[in-house]
Amino acid sequence: MTDSLQPEPQLRSTAVAEVADRLFAAIEDGDAATVEAMWGDDVLVWKSAEPEEQAKKRALRVIAWFMDITTSRRYEILDRQFFDRGFVQQHVLHATGKRGGSISMRVCIVIKVGTNGLIDKIDEYFDPAELEPLLRAGN
Repeated sequence: MTDSLQPEPQLRSTAVAEVADRLFAAIEDGDAATVEAMWGDDVLVWKSAEPEEQAKKRALRVIAWFMDITTSRRYEILDRQFFDRGFVQQHVLHATGKRGGSISMRVCIVIKVGTNGLIDKIDEYFDPAELEPLLRAGN
């Protein structure tokens, strides 16, 4: 590889880092419209809690539901590693439910960004049982 090609991965990582920062800030802020605008029309979302990939419309309903049942959301990023047009992130998602329950859920997420700068694939690994405090009727 020549020296002139060396900076290119760093530039791609910078653009992907901006996507990552904007995505998680939008979720923390409860801004579903920004999340939707960042996802490509053909985005596929897979979660360890469900056996099938979700298309954009269904996955956005899940994000909107999560924002609706919580009053605050915060990502504690433990690690973020970049690869060509994407990243892997480990974080703890801290959230407080509208009825008082709270979670601190460990998550690993793999996100791929298309050449158009929009997210086109999400794979998310977490234990769905950790959402229970937000779902309990008495919260």
